[in-house]
Amino acid sequence: MDVEAPQRLVRALGESGGDGWLQRLPEVVEETVSRQGLDVERVTAPGGRSSLVLLVRLGDGTPAALKLAPPAARPELERAALEHWDGWGAVRLLSSPGDALVLERLHPEVSLRSLPEAKALLEAAGIVRRLWVEPPPGHGFETVARRTARQAEAMRDVTEPLVSAALAAREEMIGAPAEALLLHGNFRQGKVLGADRVPWLAVGPEPVVGERAYDLARLVRDRVEDLIASSSGAAATRRRVNRLADSLDIDADRLRGWTLFRAVESATRGLREGRVREAEVGLEFASWL
Repeated sequence: MDVEAPQRLVRALGESGGDGWLQRLPEVVEETVSRQGLDVERVTAPGGRSSLVLLVRLGDGTPAALKLAPPAARPELERAALEHWDGWGAVRLLSSPGDALVLERLHPEVSLRSLPEAKALLEAAGIVRRLWVEPPPGHGFETVARRTARQAEAMRDVTEPLVSAALAAREEMIGAPAEALLLHGNFRQGKVLGADRVPWLAVGPEPVVGERAYDLARLVRDRVEDLIASSSGAAATRRRVNRLADSLDIDADRLRGWTLFRAVESATRGLREGRVREAEVGLEFASWL
């Protein structure tokens, strides 16, 4: 089957050493589609950085989406999280052949980023609070402490004043863990898509177990380009932290601490991977916190 991966995915996997999976992708798609009796409509583009999503139809004509990700992306953990949520606040898993995920069809071209900022944040808060549930017994999800320890180790080699502040914030947060809930792990406006059975549903979790403030930290950084371009970006960022903390009954200082860590971690990763402009924007944002 002739399947061409979007360039965004090709670039990202090239940077992370996933070229071999890309070479096998047409064969994987053909085998999965044949085994599941799916009809392929098209590949979604520009798509994500870690997976390929195709719009398909089931044997009975029901619209669906087929998601394929390399083993390094741990698709089995996304499967486990989606099974646990069972459509509550997140896209519903229809079946999971091998490492593939067959999902209910959403509207990939419509995310919360299409809404005005205030409305988007309100809707995002309503969605993410549904995802914060007790993890299933015997789960294999990573903890926030473990994930961020690995990230912190990679940050130590970067010469940047904000790194020390971010690492100190992480140590403070980890030293006094607040909760152990199942989190989305990469929640932001672009990860909430329009749906039919309800207005909005979350997609693309990188599930982790920990406190809610960690999960909100990426949302605080949403539309960072608009914040940077605004003369009131710093004040708007601080208001966003307080507004989200108040609306979801979360300690604002813990949200600020996790936002600082996650922003600096993302920026230092960008520096290592040569995405200098993106890293500079992230560091400027972090300096406002």
